[in-house]
Amino acid sequence: MLLSVTWNVDPAIFTIPFIDREIRWYGLLWVIGLIVAVVMVGKIFKHEKLPEKWFDSLFIYMMVGIIVGARLGHCLFYEPEYYLANPVEILKIWKGGLASHGGVIGIIIAVWLYSRNVTKESMLWTFDRVMVPTGFTAACIRLGNLMNHEIYGGPTDLPWGFRFIDNLHEWMLGAEPVYTAASHPT
Repeated sequence: MLLSVTWNVDPAIFTIPFIDREIRWYGLLWVIGLIVAVVMVGKIFKHEKLPEKWFDSLFIYMMVGIIVGARLGHCLFYEPEYYLANPVEILKIWKGGLASHGGVIGIIIAVWLYSRNVTKESMLWTFDRVMVPTGFTAACIRLGNLMNHEIYGGPTDLPWGFRFIDNLHEWMLGAEPVYTAASHPT
């Protein structure tokens, strides 16, 4: 392969010194996506002169749906035996483990409940108002996955293939890099 992108971005932006806590691209991009989505949906609701309590309720339903769905998706799709044997571990979201397809299922359930309990409108009515902001947030999260060097596609010999450094932290300290095969970005 003649061309590829070597991806060597550090997943951590910086460390807060007095608490030794990393601020990572993934978390920052999650927050940016959510803030932009909330602003976009808020503008849609204002433009359509919809009740403010509908907006507040939508925010709660969507946040619970996204977080619970993404966490349960990870736990039940990838390690069901472990989490069914250790159900308290499901609550430890800070240890990592979110699945986008679980988040999608959570959003669908949240929109169904919201439409049924709050607006009394169809699910499609609600999806019309949240789909673009949700897509923007999903794109931000996928960029976060790229920054984390995770969830990439299969091998490729196309020029836009990404090569990741498997030993990124050691490489940053002076070791020789160990590259993955070029992969198709997803």
